[in-house]
Amino acid sequence: MFIAYAVVGSLLALALAASATFTLQRNDQVVASMQKVQVPDSWLPRLATLKAAGATGLVAGLWVTPLGVAAAAGVALYFVGAVVAHLRVKDYELAPAAVLALVAAAALVLRTLA
Repeated sequence: MFIAYAVVGSLLALALAASATFTLQRNDQVVASMQKVQVPDSWLPRLATLKAAGATGLVAGLWVTPLGVAAAAGVALYFVGAVVAHLRVKDYELAPAAVLALVAAAALVLRTLA
């Protein structure tokens, strides 16, 4: 189970780090998506920080199990919130957020069992 978590957690951390970078750089696609779900522009640095913290926690969770569990749970909740934000404004282009929520849930289960 640990190897499965290492793979899933590392890939998720990589995706989160890229997403945090694009959010901080105010990438046009990220900004458009955030505006579509009515996220204020002033929230972007905070959301990027949460993604970066999740990525860091997932990687550190390779050595410190409780940290990996907490990071995976936090990332799963973050993306569940993203799915809810999309549904709230009736934006059904929520596949990326839903997939990342499921991958984070898988990381949570794998780290809990490892």
